[in-house]
Amino acid sequence: MQIKETKSSLSKLLVALVAVFALATVALVGCSSGSSSDSSSASSAAASSAASSATATSAIDADAYDKLIASGPVADDADIQANKWASAVKEAGKMRVGGVSTSALFALENEVDGKIRGFDAGLYQLLTRYILGDEGKYELTKVTSDTRESVLQNDQVDIVVATYTITDDRKKLISFAGPYYTSKYAILVTEGNSEIKGLDDLAGKTVAVQSGSTGPKVMEEYAPDAKLEEFTTDEEARTALEDGRVDAYVYDSSMHFGSIVKNPGKYKVVGGTFGPDDPYGMGLALDSDGVEFINDFLKKIEKDGTWEELWKISIGDRTDTTEVPEAPAIG
Repeated sequence: MQIKETKSSLSKLLVALVAVFALATVALVGCSSGSSSDSSSASSAAASSAASSATATSAIDADAYDKLIASGPVADDADIQANKWASAVKEAGKMRVGGVSTSALFALENEVDGKIRGFDAGLYQLLTRYILGDEGKYELTKVTSDTRESVLQNDQVDIVVATYTITDDRKKLISFAGPYYTSKYAILVTEGNSEIKGLDDLAGKTVAVQSGSTGPKVMEEYAPDAKLEEFTTDEEARTALEDGRVDAYVYDSSMHFGSIVKNPGKYKVVGGTFGPDDPYGMGLALDSDGVEFINDFLKKIEKDGTWEELWKISIGDRTDTTEVPEAPAIG
């Protein structure tokens, strides 16, 4: 595995490094065809559980995770040769992935062994194994919500897997495989905040959202009187929340679950989840035939139970959520 950084300012890099160190420190001290509505209900259950059980630091079971990934399926050579996208990955000998390494539940780098584990990470590692026969033969380029399309358009990566919501606007620029997961939005505040209890309390408040995400559009509909301040990364937004520069942070509920799990007693989710279902997809270059290949792969790991087991290890066991969401319909 190799990890690369996309171009960003030095300040952004320093903020990200500080956030990684903080997450790792907390983890060491603590030892970090279904319907969309069904998946969202299960995601909401995870949110409630994580928020009400903030005392439970939940580092991923690395042994169980590694064993699951190493036992993933491997594609037939004929299936790979029949697909232009997969053949190119096979010929290159590595899969170039756009992703993150600071998402507690979806893709978090372990400072001890340097490995990235989580639900998103598990899926692209399984896909790497499916094509190349070795889950470690990928190169990670760090992306933000602002750079996910550009790294695909500029052929810097083969695929982006980064809690990437499928939208009509984005489908004009890139193609999506999936969806492979569904989430909604939620309000994150500091643990000691007793003033904000839900959407109605955001009127006149300064609220952090991520630039390049669907957050600003969702807020226009659900809290039009809030004052929005855009940030490039989750770490920057949470830092602003901690510093008191913003009153609340509205973003993907799944990301907030991870922040609560990794930082017990620091944050809480208020008001439940809201907004449209956010289906996560794997981003590919526009009109790539990789969509069909990856959708077949996703159907395979859903059918054989790998998807469910990965969800349990990466999310369910770590948020005390026993109800496994039904995987969304692919395609």
